Amino acid sequence: MSVQCCAPAEALSLVHEAAQDAALIEGLLDRAFGPGRFAKSSERVREFADFAPELSFCAWEAGKLAGVVRMWRVNVGETPVVFLGPLAVEPGLQSAGVGGRLVAQACAAAKAAGEAAVLLVGDPPYFERFGFVAAPNAVMPGPVDQRRVLMLPLRDVTLSGDVRPR
Repeated sequence: MSVQCCAPAEALSLVHEAAQDAALIEGLLDRAFGPGRFAKSSERVREFADFAPELSFCAWEAGKLAGVVRMWRVNVGETPVVFLGPLAVEPGLQSAGVGGRLVAQACAAAKAAGEAAVLLVGDPPYFERFGFVAAPNAVMPGPVDQRRVLMLPLRDVTLSGDVRPR
């Protein structure tokens, strides 16, 4: 997973999310997605999934929260996977490579932890550069554009079935 990042490596620090960061993260999510984020199919997954803090990261730049990526434990059918989302970057820093660094870090952590795959709902042209491919047989709760349901296989795995609690 090689990703170019425009933010200088020394200026951006990626660390695990800490409990005291919760209010800053919620503020960032509100700015990035607005109130409509609560209506998305991905939010239904987060309602029943187990949060994986050791696979979730915050990006800090000059002491300010620049972005966040969260991971959640779920099953697709009988296969345990992690669900990526939300991925949010401070609006003024979008297109600076912060999101790419967060995705690469979270996926590398998932692979190191022995996870089978990373599942998400997102923009195919953005996530394909990390190796994500269509997951046509992963059934999300609620309405979703199935073309946006993607997976990054971390080992030889086929995903099929409902996304449900692990």
